[in-house]
Amino acid sequence: MTAWRRVRSQAQVWQAERLEWKAEHERFKAARRAAGKRGEHPDVDHPGPPPTGFALLPWLLMGMGAFSNLLQGKTPNPLIGGLGLLAFNSLYVYVTFRAFHRETREAVSTRVALGLMGLVTTGLALGYGGTWLFFFPLLGLATGAVLRGPWLGRTGLLLAAYAGAISGVRDGADAVNIAYGTFLSSMVTAAILGLSEAVRELRAAREELARRAVEKERLRFSRDLHDLLGHTLSVIVVKSEAARRLAGRDMDAALSQITDIESVGRQALTEIREAVTGYREGSLATELTRARSALSAASVEPVVRQSGTPLEPQTEALLGWVVREAVTNVVRHSDASRCEITVDSGTEQVRLTVTDNGSGTPASRPQPGIGGTGLKGLTERLAAAGGSLTAGPSPRGGFTVTAELPLQSAEFADAVATAPRAS
Repeated sequence: MTAWRRVRSQAQVWQAERLEWKAEHERFKAARRAAGKRGEHPDVDHPGPPPTGFALLPWLLMGMGAFSNLLQGKTPNPLIGGLGLLAFNSLYVYVTFRAFHRETREAVSTRVALGLMGLVTTGLALGYGGTWLFFFPLLGLATGAVLRGPWLGRTGLLLAAYAGAISGVRDGADAVNIAYGTFLSSMVTAAILGLSEAVRELRAAREELARRAVEKERLRFSRDLHDLLGHTLSVIVVKSEAARRLAGRDMDAALSQITDIESVGRQALTEIREAVTGYREGSLATELTRARSALSAASVEPVVRQSGTPLEPQTEALLGWVVREAVTNVVRHSDASRCEITVDSGTEQVRLTVTDNGSGTPASRPQPGIGGTGLKGLTERLAAAGGSLTAGPSPRGGFTVTAELPLQSAEFADAVATAPRAS
C-alpha cells in the first residue's frame, strides 16, 4: 500500500511538472509573438521554458536494442531481463525527473535511486552484454544530471573506468566505446543543465536587481516629494496668512509677501522637476536662508549659528533636508516664538541641532520612525550614511531635532542614491 502511494505521489509530481512546463511554454510563445510584433529579437529577454525530465526521456531509445532482443526471444531468462529493463527504466525516470530541482536533486532518496540504478546496470551488463551495455551511457547521463559540482569530474572518470572494465569483462571489443560514451554523456549533460540553470539564476537575479532599483527610485521620489511639498506648502500658507493680515493696513508689505509666495511657487516647480529626474541639487546654505524666511513669515525668531570646517556636498545635501523638515515641523506644529539652528562641524563629525521653544505637545509632533515619511525617511537616510537622527522634547521645553553625520563615510554613495544629488 505504501509503495502504491509513493507511485501515485510521484505520478502527481510528474503531472504537475508537465502542466508547469506547458504553461511556461505557452508564456514563452506569447512572449516571442509579442517581441516579434515590436520588431525585437524574440529570444533576447526570455530563455524559453525551463527544462524538465521530459527533455531526457528520448535517450531511453538507446535501450531499444535490448528491448528488441527481449521481444525476439534472443535474451536468455527473458523474465529476469524484462524485470531488469523495467527496473532500470523506472529508476531512470525517477532520477531524471528529480534532477531539475536542487532540493530533490540533493535528496538522499535520489542518490539511493542512482546507486540502485548502477547496480541494475551492472547486473544487466554482466548477464547479457551486447546492446545491454548501452545502459552505461544512460547511467552516465543520469549521473551528470544529478551530480553537479566539484566531484563530478572524478565521479565521471571513475564511472567511465568502471563501465569500461565491466564491458571489457563481458565483451572486450566495445569496452573503449562504452567507457567513452559513459564519460561523455555524464559530462555533457552536467554542462548543459548546469549552464541552463546558471542562465536562469542570472536572469532571476537581474530581474530582482531591476525590481529593487525601481523600489529604490520610488522611495526616493516619495521622500523628495513629501519633503518638497510639505515645506513649500507650509511656507505658502504662512505667507498667505501674513499677506491677509497685512492687506488692510500695509499694502506694500502684503504685496511683498505675495511676491514671496510667487517666488516660492516658482522655486517649488523647479525643485519638483528636479526631483522627478533625480538631479535635485542640495545646499545647506540655501536651506538655511529659506528657513530664516519661513520662520520670519510665521512670526518665529530665527537664530542661526554655523561653525567649524567646510562640509562636503553630500553632507550638506543631507543636512539641508534635515533643516527643511525640522523647520517645516516648527512652522506647522510648534506654536513657537523662537527657533535656533546650530551647525557645528568638528574634525570627525558634524552635528546639526534645531531647537524651538514651542508649547506644542509631544503627541502633536512628528516622531522619527513613527508614521509619515518626513523624520522617518530622514532617519533612514542618515543611518544609511553612517549617521543618526533623534527628535524629542527638549529639557528646557519645546522640541529638539539633532542630526549627526561623519565627515567622511564610504556609505555616502548609497545614502545619496535615495536622496537628492548635490553638485
